[in-house]
Amino acid sequence: MRLKDVRVGFAVTGSHCTLDEVMVQVENIVKEGAIVYPIISTMVDSTDTRYGPAQKWKDMLEELTGRAPINSITGAEPIGPGKLLDVLVVAPCTGNTLAKLANGITDGPVLMAIKAHLRNQRPVVLAISTNDGLGMNAKNLGLLLNTKNIYLVPFGQDNPVEKPNSLKARMDLIIDTVLLALEGKQIQPVLVNVS
Repeated sequence: MRLKDVRVGFAVTGSHCTLDEVMVQVENIVKEGAIVYPIISTMVDSTDTRYGPAQKWKDMLEELTGRAPINSITGAEPIGPGKLLDVLVVAPCTGNTLAKLANGITDGPVLMAIKAHLRNQRPVVLAISTNDGLGMNAKNLGLLLNTKNIYLVPFGQDNPVEKPNSLKARMDLIIDTVLLALEGKQIQPVLVNVS
């Protein structure tokens, strides 16, 4: 019970191919004793894909956490003034979310949750999953690596031959990253082998 009574926001964005893997981590965080508040992006809330219908992920999050996912900007905004969370995890964190966060854009529930949470100077843990992490998004990743209260789950190239710009976090290291982030420390090493 390493996270007993820790209030964890768990925000899920639209890298649908990693959602099964991420749901295992939501379950693991709950098993560690955390109080989990699920948050979903508009894409997760409304997009049916070959990986499953949107309703599947919403139902799964509610079943695992006992709470309906926050799915609107107005639903996420009170996180800040209410000091609702101790730590906020974004997994998977898409390149789109990464870019918007790095550039101060708040146009959806996950980005509002991050903005609201950061106003309390509390940790945000990003578990990236993006096909352009070493492409157009490299500059945004570099900026966020250097941003106060932002912590990265260790990541690496998941398919360097066929997708050389693609980066993916080691989702199994989310809890370890959270534990250190709560102490104000970045887990090391940040760059790992994930292929």
